[in-house]
Amino acid sequence: MYFCRVMNPTNLLIVFAIFLLGLFPGISGAQTYSLKTQDSLVHVLVNRHIAINQAKKTMPGFRIQIYFGSDRTKANEVKSDFLQLFPNKGSYLVYQQPNFKIRVGDFKTRLEAMKFLKEIQSLYSAAFIVKDDVKLPE
Repeated sequence: MYFCRVMNPTNLLIVFAIFLLGLFPGISGAQTYSLKTQDSLVHVLVNRHIAINQAKKTMPGFRIQIYFGSDRTKANEVKSDFLQLFPNKGSYLVYQQPNFKIRVGDFKTRLEAMKFLKEIQSLYSAAFIVKDDVKLPE
């Protein structure tokens, strides 16, 4: 749907909450609850969503994968080399049997990841962007 691309996540959450309220006729009926009560229910859902994300300490985002292979020693070498060049960027070793992956960065948007990918492309020619759960900014 077109409106999903235009709406920000907060508005999508509100629309979702209103949809959920529509599933329960006793809650969504105009005679039963006023608009003020419905607004407070939406705020409860939004606050619950925020609390869950803060407890997870992660959010959907992007990282750049710079290594993929079955050699753990090589993976650790790539990770330490990267950290020497970019000490302020996060570097993560991921194991998915039988391969090791090195993923770097905690980018909220694909655009941020693309900018950094351009910066490291000459060092890591096989690097590419992947969707991942990233750390919340502090």
